[in-house]
Amino acid sequence: MKKVLLLLITLLSGNAFAQTTEPTYAEKLGYPKGKKILIIHVDDVGMSYESNQGAIKAIREGVANSLSVMMPCGWVPGFVHYWKENKDIDAGLHLTMTSEWKDYRWGPLAGKNQVKGLTDPEGALWRGVADVVKNASPDEVETEIRAQLERARTMGFEPTHLDSHMGTLFATPEFLERYLKVGMQEKIPVMFPGGHNTAIRGEEKMIAERFEMTQKVGKQLWAAGLPVLDDLENSSYGWKGPENGDKSEKGLQKYKTAKYIEAIGKLKPGLTMVIMHCTIHTEVFPHISDSWPTREGDFLAMIDPELRKYIEKEGIVLTTWREAMQRRQKVK
Repeated sequence: MKKVLLLLITLLSGNAFAQTTEPTYAEKLGYPKGKKILIIHVDDVGMSYESNQGAIKAIREGVANSLSVMMPCGWVPGFVHYWKENKDIDAGLHLTMTSEWKDYRWGPLAGKNQVKGLTDPEGALWRGVADVVKNASPDEVETEIRAQLERARTMGFEPTHLDSHMGTLFATPEFLERYLKVGMQEKIPVMFPGGHNTAIRGEEKMIAERFEMTQKVGKQLWAAGLPVLDDLENSSYGWKGPENGDKSEKGLQKYKTAKYIEAIGKLKPGLTMVIMHCTIHTEVFPHISDSWPTREGDFLAMIDPELRKYIEKEGIVLTTWREAMQRRQKVK
């Protein structure tokens, strides 16, 4: 899977960033100063039955507290119908411009004739981000973003936020501009780290020029009346699993829980979104994707009492995109 924020990947390290004494966006939103404020977020809801159940259980039985939905996928109705009876769940749109799997695929909601550049020879969305960049125009990307939002609203589902599947909307400045534009016009918070960015700039090896760009975008989003992330933790998909190869539930849970505790421990104070993918175990999902161990591991970590104990012991504050937006609306 492509990492989010592909626009920010470089070959240089980010050692030479000036330290700032400005308040974090979390502080501006009224969260306690010096605290880690986390949105623990599950991607890829609606992709499959397993994805729906994994996300719901991670929230209901675990410490996850937010999710986003892939509107072009077949199991969207299954989640939205559940959400209509459980609207306390913080649910956004995982804006989807790719269809990456071999045998399980989906097409654009705008229709092939409207977004030909987003459509591959099979009539589905392209498998990879590079193909989208090569073939799709910014206008087509915006058309599909709006089609996915319209589908959600047609179903009675008003999203709490927007983010980007496989980071495609961060792949070019033009795509990013359309993503931000829709969020600001529609007054829907967008996933974008515009604060100190300590975790994401280390992961993406962000140079000063790119870091400055994130700061400008953060200020733009804030000025538009939207909440802004201070940082993004997006490394979990790359965690390869126990060195001994143990893919049992116990083995995956122990490994993933330890990795999340380690990653959260390194975060700096501020509002951080922690990204993951949760699925329950079935015989079917491995036929969709060989990523099942990391996805099941994420789910098992979220329901692990040890992770909850760690969060409570460290005084970490959990929040949602809905709450962040409510707080932003009160700030003048």
